[in-house]
Amino acid sequence: MSTDTPKGDRIAKVIARAGLASRREAERMIEAGRVTVNSERIFSPALNVTAQDKIVVDGQALAEAEPPRLWLYHKPAGLVTTARDEKGRETVFDALPEGMPRVMSVGRLDLNSEGLLLLTNDGEMKRKLELPSTGWLRKYRVRVRGYPSEDTLAPLRKGVTIDGERFQGMQISLDRQQGANAWLTVGLREGRNREIRRAMEHVGLVVNRLLRVSYGPFQLGELKAGEIEEVRGRVLRDQLGLDSDFKPALKPKRRVTRPPRGKR
Repeated sequence: MSTDTPKGDRIAKVIARAGLASRREAERMIEAGRVTVNSERIFSPALNVTAQDKIVVDGQALAEAEPPRLWLYHKPAGLVTTARDEKGRETVFDALPEGMPRVMSVGRLDLNSEGLLLLTNDGEMKRKLELPSTGWLRKYRVRVRGYPSEDTLAPLRKGVTIDGERFQGMQISLDRQQGANAWLTVGLREGRNREIRRAMEHVGLVVNRLLRVSYGPFQLGELKAGEIEEVRGRVLRDQLGLDSDFKPALKPKRRVTRPPRGKR
């Protein structure tokens, strides 16, 4: 088996395109000795493979790559965005409708956050959508307890440092005060862990509802909690600049819902 042939694609990319993992995750799987090519265990991702090579991951033959697809999912609050949860809590993937292919989330929304979550069957698409260089704005509707003023929000627009971690400036508009709560619209171009909640706490506000309404050009729109809708192929090609190898579904799938575990 040659490891320096220029033909084919890097093996981590092939594994990612098959929807088994992101490219980085695939590289870790290879380094851990979980992958064989033509019955030979490999430990370096510096290998190109072709359709003629037999790839096995964790004892299972790698499935043929499906066309890359993308879904908009309205994540309800109370679901975790992981494949498995050590505390036994219901995950986003537990709540997806039956018949969905294996998918990965693009970024995450924390347990108590809700709204738009992008899902894809393609590790390369996931990587592309998450790249900081993409620079897509993510918008949120945020309800906070407190009485924020323009002066309160000014530091967050400039950017703040919290516990030694620098947060970029946010786009923030104060929409309305509703009793002891205020509604804000917040825009971010990065996705740090609990960024909005930590930033609001930094200026004396407590987030009690957080709803993501858009991720770059993709909008939550009228999707209700638990609903999922596939993105049109033309939109994917226009927004992601997909090449001829990327052939997403030409027609959107119908919306489907699945009730939370306790309501089934």
